Amino acid sequence: MVFFLSIRSAISGPQLILPCLFHDSGPYALLLKHFPVNVWIVMTDFISRKNKNTLSVVVLIPCYNEETTVFQVVSDFRKYLPDAVVYVYDNNSTDNTVRRALDAGAIVRRESMPGKGNVVRRMFADIDADFYILVDGDATYDAAAAPEMLALASSNGLDMVNGARVSTATTAYRPGHVLGNKIFTLLVRSVFGKRISDILSGYRVFSRRFVKSFPALSSGFETETEFSIHALDLRMPIGEIRTRYFERPTGSQSKLNTWKDGFRIMALIFNLEGSKNL
Repeated sequence: MVFFLSIRSAISGPQLILPCLFHDSGPYALLLKHFPVNVWIVMTDFISRKNKNTLSVVVLIPCYNEETTVFQVVSDFRKYLPDAVVYVYDNNSTDNTVRRALDAGAIVRRESMPGKGNVVRRMFADIDADFYILVDGDATYDAAAAPEMLALASSNGLDMVNGARVSTATTAYRPGHVLGNKIFTLLVRSVFGKRISDILSGYRVFSRRFVKSFPALSSGFETETEFSIHALDLRMPIGEIRTRYFERPTGSQSKLNTWKDGFRIMALIFNLEGSKNL
């Protein structure tokens, strides 16, 4: 069931309608307690489309300085999902990312607020579809897995399918990232449930219900952790598929700051875990 928050400023201002999943416990329900606004909740049933042939699918690719790889990523997803619309959201790139994305056939939009979480918030607000495939623009994820992930989500009515990364290349991960991912995944699984084995994956399929209920509290790379906790805390129907993970092509550089982003991910986990226990 989907609920809608109808929010009007306590002083004055226009009314804003926000579709969201409501749950009577957990960190996201606490948002309602602390809004400095008058909140009315109007319930409405979510009506799923019975005819699967009418389902709309989009591929969302957040990018910052990915001129080396974005053409390949867009082309591969257009190959494996020819009926999907591919969007590239550029986050202040200073290279030829936009030009390369356009050349590959993507629809390009821009988000000026820096950080992957800010881009995700904008994409989710802008785009309406039945299913959303989110993938990084660095050519490390396997586009060939997208049809299987989409089929799993569609046929089983899942709100999220996680692409759990599998790689035999020792250079696919930067030093410390494998250990960090294991530690963060262990923490999340111990608190929120054990249905996801790779909480930091940047490759996911989401339902419209997930996208339009996602609070998008994060501004940076911790947004992947927020995806996982959102799904687990609300006990959404989810799935996971093991997917190949490739090393970055020559000339492509990771934007992840090992220590800075690691601390932000840790802080998010503890903040949401603390909210869960309130």
